[in-house]
Amino acid sequence: MVKPLICLCLTGASIEEDLALIKRYRSYIDLVELRVDFLDENDRLNIRDFPSRAGLPCILTIRRTIDGGQYAEGEAARSMLFARALAFADEDKRKNFAYVDFEEDFHIPSLQDAALAYGTKIIRSFHDMKNPVKNLAEKLRAMRSSRFEIPKIAFMPKSLADVTDMYRAMQHFEGSDQIIVAMGSIGLPTRILAEKFHSYLTYTSPADLELSLSDIGHTDPKTLEEIYHFHDINGSTKIFGITGYPLKYTSSPKMHNTLFKEEKINSVYIPFKSETASDAAEFARELGIKGFSVTIPHKEEIIKYLSEVDEKVKEIGACNTVINKNGVWTGYNTDCTGFSKALLEFTGLKNLKHKKVAIIGAGGAAKAVAYAVKELGGKACIFNRTVTKARSLADKFGFAYATLGYETTELLKKYSEIIIQTTSKGMGSTESSSEANDPLWYYDFTGNEMVYDIVYEPAVTPIMERAEKAGCKVHNGYTMLKYQGEEQFRLFKSVK
Repeated sequence: MVKPLICLCLTGASIEEDLALIKRYRSYIDLVELRVDFLDENDRLNIRDFPSRAGLPCILTIRRTIDGGQYAEGEAARSMLFARALAFADEDKRKNFAYVDFEEDFHIPSLQDAALAYGTKIIRSFHDMKNPVKNLAEKLRAMRSSRFEIPKIAFMPKSLADVTDMYRAMQHFEGSDQIIVAMGSIGLPTRILAEKFHSYLTYTSPADLELSLSDIGHTDPKTLEEIYHFHDINGSTKIFGITGYPLKYTSSPKMHNTLFKEEKINSVYIPFKSETASDAAEFARELGIKGFSVTIPHKEEIIKYLSEVDEKVKEIGACNTVINKNGVWTGYNTDCTGFSKALLEFTGLKNLKHKKVAIIGAGGAAKAVAYAVKELGGKACIFNRTVTKARSLADKFGFAYATLGYETTELLKKYSEIIIQTTSKGMGSTESSSEANDPLWYYDFTGNEMVYDIVYEPAVTPIMERAEKAGCKVHNGYTMLKYQGEEQFRLFKSVK
């Protein structure tokens, strides 16, 4: 199998628009897929000359609606378009389509013969837009009718376990050409790690929202190359990553992959989204992942899948870093170290002695924050909607606790010198403060509070915006991410 290629899917409404996209991304891509089904009707008649204008190998695709495409005019009309695009082959093969995508059930002998006669490789594709393919290995073998065709299977996984199953199946296909894609955000590892999944290529689309196919898991080629260094990934590349759910916003891949690149370490750090900690642990074991970060909501649950944990994890009851050393999975907590450094930098204090601190939330992140506040000498009250969770965390560190709501406002005021927001509320929100995105929506800031929100996306969360308007000193969680990430990277580097 050749080294996996980056293919840019062209979904413009006109040929000129698609050519402009090639110009923008040319330095990042190896070939393009002309999605004729996205073109306006008039431009569909002018596709024959596209390869010579593109200056890159081109895949000809006219995707039906049943397979996730836009073409609904019927098979007769689609066959005519294929014929028009493949006709009048040039002696210079660079001016012909290098590949044509025919679905598994689309068999027109004249088109197949024309493609093969003109040196156009056939991609024989199968798509399931709703479900995983459970018998993937058998189906691939059945689709491989000749050495002149490249079988392609793309499906929508229901969970990360489906991606793990795909990886297992694909270990039998090293050395052969096939295209394998798990769609959607859960399938992102199959796109980044095309080398490990033995896929001939990986599909990307433009970053522009209206031209992107992000709903089926595409990323843009610039991100794939500049963040994940796709073309540098090889059989010896070590895999690291981050897991959580919904894992929509994370700067960790950029941070760690930049450090790997700077230190010339052959490693890649990827997101692998999972609803359950058990699926994440199984995925990591199956792929031989050397270490991974753990975020909401798995920081507590992941512990049961580890062989060992350090003293901080034992004390805190939450783990945000896992290392695989010779098959032994060990958990660490670098959140507390990163938070302590970031908080003292934000407040300008040397410690928290004589300070009263309100900790909002009682999840895995709150546990690390509570540990750090205790270590720094502060007195705290844990505010959480579920009071039993607040009590459990507070009792561990000798803190006060209360429900999170309007009825405990007076108590919140007593602990409001420093307010630390540890929940996911406000993450990704671009709207003004509301009950849905601001855990303290009912609280009127006086301007004397210092507010630290561990969320870092957006840079100014709804609670921060409201506190800042009242005159409060505010800060987001990016420095915590940075400092705990540096500690994680030190652990990652220790893995041989």
